[in-house]
Amino acid sequence: MEPQTHTTTDAPDTAMTLRHGRVIAQQRGPTWKLEAEQWLPVGLELLFPFFADAHNLERITPPFLRFEVLTPAPIPMAVGTLIDYRIRLHGLPIRWRTRIADWQPGRGFVDEQLSGPYRQWHHVHRFVEQRRGDVLGTLCTDEVTYRVPGGPLSPLVQRLFVGGDVERIFRYRGEQLAALFGAAAPSHGAST
Repeated sequence: MEPQTHTTTDAPDTAMTLRHGRVIAQQRGPTWKLEAEQWLPVGLELLFPFFADAHNLERITPPFLRFEVLTPAPIPMAVGTLIDYRIRLHGLPIRWRTRIADWQPGRGFVDEQLSGPYRQWHHVHRFVEQRRGDVLGTLCTDEVTYRVPGGPLSPLVQRLFVGGDVERIFRYRGEQLAALFGAAAPSHGAST
């Protein structure tokens, strides 16, 4: 599969955009969606291998989570790969297991929670090479749909705890990616 490439005439800009809100009410509880988008001034050949190494998650996850990948390196990435983590969420230690549900080298992948802090977690990662001005870079898009525990109180749990934490995680991630790949720190445009 060849990477998708789009050309634009925009000047290089590494701003991260976050969109967050409730997407649908389901029988088993409401679902929320977060979308994050960030352009980085590096090509896919440098950027995708960084994301293909699950241990790099420790570098781009905020310290308040005390995030640790438990699965020994190297982790061969493919559909069905299981990855175990340990986090600390509001003081509580939690083990988290995800499965790679889709793997398309150079284009994207999907991870889904099998067990962990959410009732559901489905995270789509997409990468598209884009030229902005004279700079070839990569547009990184994250789309996360998730449900939180709490039954009928899940909207309150989302508002008081989870929604803000998820946004903090992605803001930090954007800042770290900008620093690692030579871009200016992103500005944030979040809405609910």
